[in-house]
Amino acid sequence: MKPIEFKQLEETLYYEQLDNGLDVYILPKKGFHKTFATFTTKYGSIDNAFVPLGQTEPVQVPDGIAHFLEHKMFESEEGDVFHTFGKQGASANAFTSFTRTAYLFSSTTNVNENVETLLDFVQHPYFTDETVEKEKGIIAQEITMYDDNPDWRAYFGTIENMYKSHPVKIDIAGTIPSINQITKEDLYTCYETFYHPNNMLLFIVGSVEPEEMMALVKKNQAAKTFAEPTEIDRRVDDEGSRSHKANHEINMPIQTPKLFVGFKEKQPTRQGEELLKYELSINVLLDLMFGPSSEAHEELYDNGYIDDSFSFDFTAEKGFGFSIIGGDTQHPEELKQKIEETIQTFKQGALSAEDANRALKKKIGTFLRALNSPEFIANEFTRYRFNDMNLFDVLPVLESLEAKDLETVLHEHFLAEQQTVVTVKDEA
Repeated sequence: MKPIEFKQLEETLYYEQLDNGLDVYILPKKGFHKTFATFTTKYGSIDNAFVPLGQTEPVQVPDGIAHFLEHKMFESEEGDVFHTFGKQGASANAFTSFTRTAYLFSSTTNVNENVETLLDFVQHPYFTDETVEKEKGIIAQEITMYDDNPDWRAYFGTIENMYKSHPVKIDIAGTIPSINQITKEDLYTCYETFYHPNNMLLFIVGSVEPEEMMALVKKNQAAKTFAEPTEIDRRVDDEGSRSHKANHEINMPIQTPKLFVGFKEKQPTRQGEELLKYELSINVLLDLMFGPSSEAHEELYDNGYIDDSFSFDFTAEKGFGFSIIGGDTQHPEELKQKIEETIQTFKQGALSAEDANRALKKKIGTFLRALNSPEFIANEFTRYRFNDMNLFDVLPVLESLEAKDLETVLHEHFLAEQQTVVTVKDEA
């Protein structure tokens, strides 16, 4: 077991890669009452075309299958694993994103038992034709619910505008026709390919003793048999940086219209420190341009063009990336115009060293406060690790950024050909 010290943060992270390929990270936090653990596979909704384990030809599986598989993992021959966690005083959950599926729990007692339960249920798939058919109805209701959610429709509508063929444009849950195609055999194919320990990461943070916990995990894994680790052959088509569609209007029954402006990432191949620096630069820049203390936000709010729903975000993973800005507005055209004007103003020289330093200090403070949350640490560490980054490098990278770094991403990411606009209006 290797200790990794982050002296600036006064943290020591313990790491070991087990014989079966599983990466295990343990972060002891003295004074924390709650322990939080995530067991995550590098497998998400975009992984719908790949070469299955032990085969040579690629397959295309139904959209939404990663999310479907996440739902089915909580069932076993003995029943629902949520009940087991509950008896052991833990709160359990799971989620599927574009690139990963995570299973997690938090507890203040019976930590060892809960870690074993987490490992055991994720590594023991149990699918039958009957339970798969039953789940289709449950997930179909979930899809219908999100289809009626204007914020969700606007979010994925913006991504659909940007991407012509990349699977990131497809709703994480899939569609009702696509999930109806899923079979028990499909689930086992995806499980055996992507749930190998070599493609997974276990992160435990809280009031734990590293040596004792690592010994428990190693003993648990040594008692199980896995195939030899192999590199997964994922098939995702590349596409250009230009947004697929410049504009799109969604009509559905809503009281307040919505306006979102998106920018498709030009170079979605960054990984490691390069991606970390780029991602942090864009997030700081977005806050400078549109954050609550910015001139644009104040003007938009005072004129009644936005409300508290206004937000901005940047997402970047290997193969895709985008920023989305917007929210509820009774004045979609005026909001769009102000967003575009603000970006142009910054491009023409509104970014000063003083403003950049202030925004960077704010970001540093936000990050340091977030480190008090074991959930934030575990979830973000795993996302960063899967992109060859380290969560604990965020602070030194933020401290190294300057106004010129923000200017670089400003002129690269916020380009007209990469822009798209989605408006949601009442269907009447």
